Amino acid sequence: MDDTERALREQDRGLWATAACFVLGVALGTLLLIGPPRPLAGPGSIMMPAALVAGAIAAAAFVVSTLMHRRGETSGMPRWQTVVSDVSSIAVTIAFGGVTALGTLLAAEVFANGLQGISLVPLAGGVFTGVASAVGGRLAFAAGVDLRTGDLAALLFGFLIIGTMFAMITAVDPRWWEKNFSQLGGGAGAWAFNGTLVIAGLLIATVGSYVGRDLHRLLGDGALRRIAVVVVAWALAGAALAAVGLLPITSVPTAHLVAATAALVLFVAAAAVTATALPREVSRTLRATTVAVIAVVILAVVLSFAVRLFSATALEAIVVGLALLWMSTLVRLLAILVPDVSRPSEVRSPLRGL
Repeated sequence: MDDTERALREQDRGLWATAACFVLGVALGTLLLIGPPRPLAGPGSIMMPAALVAGAIAAAAFVVSTLMHRRGETSGMPRWQTVVSDVSSIAVTIAFGGVTALGTLLAAEVFANGLQGISLVPLAGGVFTGVASAVGGRLAFAAGVDLRTGDLAALLFGFLIIGTMFAMITAVDPRWWEKNFSQLGGGAGAWAFNGTLVIAGLLIATVGSYVGRDLHRLLGDGALRRIAVVVVAWALAGAALAAVGLLPITSVPTAHLVAATAALVLFVAAAAVTATALPREVSRTLRATTVAVIAVVILAVVLSFAVRLFSATALEAIVVGLALLWMSTLVRLLAILVPDVSRPSEVRSPLRGL
C-alpha cells in the first residue's frame, strides 16, 4: 500500500470515527437530559452532562485509535520501556478527555452569552453533545494514529488556553486580573482553573516522557543517563505545576507561591538539560532559544518586581508565552531530527543504563 492509499484509508477511518462519536454523543446526551427543557449554561443546565459525555467519548476514541494503529509499538521493548509508554498513553487519554470536556463547557458558556434565555429540549441538548463529541473524538482519533511530541505540545497549548478562558469567563471576581492569574483559583468556579493546572502538569510530565522517547530514538542506549535526567526534570516541573492547582492561593497562599516558584525554576531547568542533551552540532537553534528565553524571563521579573513596569498578571502571561515559544521550537526540532520508527532498548533494566 503506497502513501496515498494509506492516507485515504486513514481519512475514511477518521470520518467513520467522527460519525460514530456524533451518534453516540447524541444518544447518550439525549438519554441523560430526558426531562423538561434546560438552559445552555448555569445551574441545572445541559453543559455539565454534555461535557462529561463528550470527554468520555473523546478519551475512548483515542484508546480505540491507539489499539487499531499502534498496538505493536512496544513489541520487542523491555518491560520498563513498555511501562513508560503505557503510562504515557494513559496520561494522554486523560488529557484528551479533559480538553474536550473543558472545550464543551467553554462553548456552552459562549453560546449562552450570545443566546440569552435559550432552553433546549433533550434532543437538542443531545445534538449539542453529539457535535462536541464528534469534534473531540475526531481530534483524539487522529492523534492515536501516530502520536508525536508535537501533538502533545499542541494539546498542552490548547488545553491551557481553553481552561484559562473558561476560568476567566466564570470567575467570581471580575477584577482578578489586577492581582494575578492565581486569583482564578478561588471562589465557586475555582475547580476550572485549578483542574486546568493539574491536568496541564500531567501533560507537561507526559511531554517530557515523549521527549525522552525521541531522544532515545535519536541517541540510543548510550545516552540513557542524559535522557533519564531530562525525563525526571520534566516530571518534576509537571508535578510542581499540578501542585499549584492543588494548593489554591485563597486557601494556602504560602504553599501556592512556593509551588509556583518551583514550577518556574524546574521548567527552566528542564529546558536547560533538554537543550544540552541534544548533540551540539544539531541543537544550536534550541540552545540559542533557551538562552534568549531565560534572559527575557529574568528581565521580565526585574521589570515587574523591581521597576514595577507591569503587573504580576502580565508577567505570568509573558512567562507562559515564552515557555510555549520555547517548547514549539523544541518539538519542531525533534520532528526534523528524530526517526519515525520505534526503537526498543537493549537494556533490560533502566538502572543498568544509568
